[in-house]
Amino acid sequence: MKKEQKNTPIALWTGSDRVLDEILNSVTVILRSGGCSWNRCLMCQYRHERYHDLTVQELIGAMIEQIEVLATNIAEHDPKLVKIYTSGTFFDDQEVPPVVRERIADLCKGRTLTVECRGDYVDYEKVASYVDLLKNESGQGGLIIAIGLETSSDLIREKCIDKGLSFSQYITAAEDIRRAGGLVKTYLLYKPAYVSEREAYEDMVSSIKEILPYTDLISMNPCSVQRHTLVERLWRQGSYRPPYLWSVAKVLADAPVHITCDPLGGGQKRGAHNCGTCDQMILDAIREYNLNGDQELIRSVLEMSCGCKKEWEFIMEHEHPYAMPLTG
Repeated sequence: MKKEQKNTPIALWTGSDRVLDEILNSVTVILRSGGCSWNRCLMCQYRHERYHDLTVQELIGAMIEQIEVLATNIAEHDPKLVKIYTSGTFFDDQEVPPVVRERIADLCKGRTLTVECRGDYVDYEKVASYVDLLKNESGQGGLIIAIGLETSSDLIREKCIDKGLSFSQYITAAEDIRRAGGLVKTYLLYKPAYVSEREAYEDMVSSIKEILPYTDLISMNPCSVQRHTLVERLWRQGSYRPPYLWSVAKVLADAPVHITCDPLGGGQKRGAHNCGTCDQMILDAIREYNLNGDQELIRSVLEMSCGCKKEWEFIMEHEHPYAMPLTG
């Protein structure tokens, strides 16, 4: 008889994060869940990281097993911040059953908890109740809800991402989160499919400006080529190139507020990259900036000389919308 595999998190690690100008030690976990109910975003591989054909009770048992692994890590490291990622929406009962959320609240009481939630699943009463669950007797503990808005442009979000969320829905969700006592973190996606390098830069600049009244934290995610996605298909046929690290650094250098950025696959062909010679220096500067918020560091990176910088400048000026990318 085949032994049943133990349910463990997809990934779990410790680190440090900057939250409202404070550096917090953190534990981050990616849990396999019931799966995203939307399940259509063109760049997302995480929709495949889900349980299939489980009863509600089986799903609860599988997720509780994973959470107990997290509990051991929390007991060992005593983090101020716990970040829990699932494949879509923490407050979707089909993805994360209520009893699982309650166990997580007990585990994270008195700490700051970050979770992800689609804007259309944000419910004021549900969020307010969960904020209360996270408070300890001293009133410590808080909730950060990260919404994958990706861009303030409804056109790009619908046609290039297929997100199924409008900017007006995002605004309503953000206002409800704040009214319920939580903080809003907004994810922006740098250069989704069908967008040129300059369009991507201009979209990020305008998106940052337009979400500032509604968000407390911003995380910019350069699009990477994940397996079994439309973006991968476009990339394989030469119709998509991940963003240049020069572009990513320029957005961070020009931003009016601190923005975190962790380029997945940075410096590799599937992630944000330049020529390979200057990539690591830029990536190191971005990681340092994530914690210290020093924009002068990022601006100094943009002053570096590298042969690919002129190529990037040419691309920014001459790559046309609705056309094949000029480089790979």
